Amino acid sequence: MTDKISVLFVCLGNICRSTMAEGVFQSMAKKEPYRGLISEIDSCGTGGYHVGEGPDDRTMSTLEAHGITDYVHAARKVNASDFDKFDYIFAMDRANLSDLQRIQQRKSNSKAKVMLFGEYSGTGKAEVINDPYYGGQQGFEKAYEQATRFSTNFLKEVFPDVEPQH
Repeated sequence: MTDKISVLFVCLGNICRSTMAEGVFQSMAKKEPYRGLISEIDSCGTGGYHVGEGPDDRTMSTLEAHGITDYVHAARKVNASDFDKFDYIFAMDRANLSDLQRIQQRKSNSKAKVMLFGEYSGTGKAEVINDPYYGGQQGFEKAYEQATRFSTNFLKEVFPDVEPQH
């Protein structure tokens, strides 16, 4: 039996990129062969700008256009306890990663592996998910594509003995 894992996705405001990644990952985790292998999935922001708000409408419409219609989230700010609660904490960009590493340094013996989500790009080099907030719909589509690709690659690496369904 494979050990269950927990995953936290982090961006700046927790309404665009990290919610996109959480929605995509949650959708994958609900389906075979990954159903039951993820104990907790969440997202948050390094800043508290949107605490309590739902995801950006463009994030929701992008998820819905790709068949993810059951995603619900209220924005929150990262908490020091997250570093003990989650196995993996994925930053969307390098500024988010630096902020997370600064918080983690203040916590001794935290269990979380903190890294750039784009380490799972599959291209051989890390990618960042750029913030689509001030741009158009294409930025949200790009974030969706990256979140899907990174999630797929991460799940394949963490659960190598599990055969994805096509």
